[in-house]
Parts: sequence; C-alpha cells; structure tokens
Amino acid sequence: MDSRPLALVTGASRGIGAAVARALAPTHDLVLGGRDAVALESLAAALDGARAWPVDLTDDGSVAAAVAGLDLSRLDVLVHSAGVGLLGTIEETEPDTWRHQFEVNVVAVAGLTRLLLPALRAARGDVVLVNSGSGLTARAGWGSYAASKFALRAFADALRAEEPDLRVTSVHPGRVDTDMQRAVVAHEGGEYDGSKFLRPESVAAAILAAVTAGDDAHLPEVVIRPR
Repeated sequence: MDSRPLALVTGASRGIGAAVARALAPTHDLVLGGRDAVALESLAAALDGARAWPVDLTDDGSVAAAVAGLDLSRLDVLVHSAGVGLLGTIEETEPDTWRHQFEVNVVAVAGLTRLLLPALRAARGDVVLVNSGSGLTARAGWGSYAASKFALRAFADALRAEEPDLRVTSVHPGRVDTDMQRAVVAHEGGEYDGSKFLRPESVAAAILAAVTAGDDAHLPEVVIRPR
C-alpha cells in the first residue's frame, strides 16, 4: 500500500464514514477504522487497497498499540467520522452522558490525531473532522451533543493554528440519512423520511473536494444543508 496516497477513516463501518471510504477508494489506499470488525472487513473486501482496522477509539492503550501496528511513515488523509449523538434536555442528561459524549466526540479524536501527527506532518496531510450543524448552533434538547461538537470545532481551530503545514477541515452537515438520524427522529417522536435529509454520499463528496483541492487551496470549514 505504498503507491497511492493513504487515508485513514474512522467510523468507516457505516453511514458517512463508509461513504467517505467509497469516495476515496478510487484514488487512495485506505485504513478503515471502527468497532464493528465484521462490517469493516466486508467493506475492505469490496474496495481495492483497503484494510480493516478494528479498534475502540476510547481505549487509549488499544489505540496506541493499533497505531503502532500500522507502522506508518506518512499519512495523507485522516477523516474523523466516528461519533455519537445522545440527546436530552439539560435537566434530564446525567453527567455520565456528558462524559461519554465528550469522550467519543472530542477526546478520542484528539488522542488519535496526536498519535498520527508525525505521519501527517511527513505528508503535509489533510485532517477532516465530521462535525455537525450543532457545532455551530445549540438548540434545546441538544445541549451535551452540541457542546461536544463546539469543542470539536475548537480542536480543529487549534490544530489548524498549531500545524500550519496541515490542512484542517471542519465539515458541518445538516441532517443526514443515517442510522444515527433514525435514532434522533425516534427520540423526537417523529416519522422518519430519509428523503428529507442529506445522503451520506453527498457529505462524502464535499469531503473528497476538500482533500483533493489543489495544493494552493485550503477549505477550513464546509457547511452542507439539505436542499
């Protein structure tokens, strides 16, 4: 896996992460990260130059060992697509929910990026963080999720300032037709209609545009909304 640029995509077993993997596959070799080893192996088998990388990103020791096992001299693209969306009012949200949401959506992202910085620097690579519209505006009932996504945006801003040779892109989609969105609509008590939402492939296309832009171009923030 040395002849083409290399991309590592987290949350690659489904949804936006899987769509990003498929969008990058024609031009990049892939490391597909996630917890569902079976789904990752199935996707890797369908894409040339792809390998599954099952790991629990909230387990610091496992992540460090898994990154060391990759033995990367360079990494051209890192896409953080893994995340959780746990909703509830401030009154009903327990502290453990706040902790878990930040652990997955922020701390795990920061930890993995830190370990991969040497390989990213060697490639003058791209880091893409799949954020949310909730990373720009907080609404009632979305407090802990929005707070984690605001924090993720702050992480991207800091990384961009500290690592000027890297391109760091925050992607803020509106509602996307995914399993997570089904859970959100069920929580809201509504009837699910995926046709009203963005397709994962549309978000992946925007990410592909960011990482394949000319070397003179940097897309620090991309906002995508359903038509």
